[in-house]
Amino acid sequence: MQTEPTLATAEDGRVATPACDALIERYARIHRLAHLGAIAGWDQAALMPPKGNEARAAALAELAGLLHRMATDRALGDEIERAADEPLDALQRANLREMRHAWLRETALPATLVERQRLAASRCEHAWRRQRPANDWAGFLENFRPVLALAREEASRLAERTGLARYDALMDRYEPGMTSAVVDRLFGDIRHWLPALIREVVDRQAARDAADPPADAAGPFPVERQRALCEQLMRRLGFDFEAGRLDVSAHPFCGGVPEDVRLTTRFAPEDFLGALMGTVHETGHARYEQSLPRAWLGQPIGQARSMAIHESQSLAFEMQLGGHPGFAALLAPLLREAFGDQPAFDPVRLHRRLTRVQRGLIRVDADEVTYPAHIVLRYEIERALIEGEAQAEDIPALWDAKMDELLGLDTRGNYRDGPLQDVHWPEGLFGYFPCYTLGAMYAAQWFAAIRRTLPDLDARIGRGDLAPVFDWLREQIWSQGSRWSTDELTRRASGEPLNPAHLRAHLRQRYLG
Repeated sequence: MQTEPTLATAEDGRVATPACDALIERYARIHRLAHLGAIAGWDQAALMPPKGNEARAAALAELAGLLHRMATDRALGDEIERAADEPLDALQRANLREMRHAWLRETALPATLVERQRLAASRCEHAWRRQRPANDWAGFLENFRPVLALAREEASRLAERTGLARYDALMDRYEPGMTSAVVDRLFGDIRHWLPALIREVVDRQAARDAADPPADAAGPFPVERQRALCEQLMRRLGFDFEAGRLDVSAHPFCGGVPEDVRLTTRFAPEDFLGALMGTVHETGHARYEQSLPRAWLGQPIGQARSMAIHESQSLAFEMQLGGHPGFAALLAPLLREAFGDQPAFDPVRLHRRLTRVQRGLIRVDADEVTYPAHIVLRYEIERALIEGEAQAEDIPALWDAKMDELLGLDTRGNYRDGPLQDVHWPEGLFGYFPCYTLGAMYAAQWFAAIRRTLPDLDARIGRGDLAPVFDWLREQIWSQGSRWSTDELTRRASGEPLNPAHLRAHLRQRYLG
């Protein structure tokens, strides 16, 4: 009589899965070293003195090489194969799925390439900080060419390993499963309806402002008061200052690790809203990181699902909440306390300011109606660069043509507010830009789902009660980490796959409803 084999058990009574357990420990070590790299990278952008850059770049390149060697160790690959034959539970299977995906990508790239990329990006980004204010495109190009060449090499190696197109192979690093064919369809649809929507909204707001002129706040706005205001608002949005901090950098970002989240913003004495709403945006990222499941810390499933999902969190805060009348009512007394009583701080007038639609040159300052145009422009250029259809020297002409086409703006000769404005290309982050507008689509879909569950959501936000939003995001998104694929997470959270119709409906309702 044939009997079932007896499964080995661990000391605590669990079914033994030694290969999977070894993998978890390997990834925990990688996480701890990546923790150091994340903090060193934040310091490089926020606090490091200029003369430290070469040494820091070399140190980070060395660490990148070490982490790459650990992630491509042949023994790790052997353990992945052994673990696949073990009696794993659902969470272990999800971990193994993420490990296999990372292994496939990492082993396609030699350590020398990873180190050269880190060094080239550090040099280019550090020089970019001086070149952007100087409008120095020629100087930037000298450092940027090696960054682009290395990105193309990475894309080719990944494409060969994965079978994806070269640009798709880079985008997969940030948005697993997404392809340029899907993005082309989604962004092609945006190109069809967005220009007309922008015109209609701008015309309507111009007519309103002519009848009832807006009241802009009178500055200057002392930086220290701005900083205190930003930190006060971060607390209202649930940021844990025992597990993170706010600093200043040339380009706002959220970095660090879930246990120690680092936000940055940038202040201008003549304008408080740029720093304030930038901080709100980064706080959305931070709440996601701070709320990832601690029981899974250091495991692949304990990480954020994807960068579009990450951007959906920052845009849920900055755009979905930040553009709500209830947010203006919450913010108004904080502004009066910080800068004194002004007509511009009336909640109705403040809301008009927060939802003002203007064609502008700067992506990070763009409103939610014009913002997708900035992303479509960057996506189309960087995809052409990676696929070899355009060269670095072609960027300004492409930029000028697309900015005129999408927003009707003239950027000729203005590199500072044109292709030099973002840190992504200096740092070699090709494939990231689509995540911003994909994130806006997800954010609109999240709020549509919340409203189905809570029909009185808008009334509650109007009373300053933001807890229902945070509770839903925590339950449906934050606590799930990378347990599910992006498609599965979206279906579980909202009841349907990504549906861009929610973004268009949201924009029309808010600005034309």
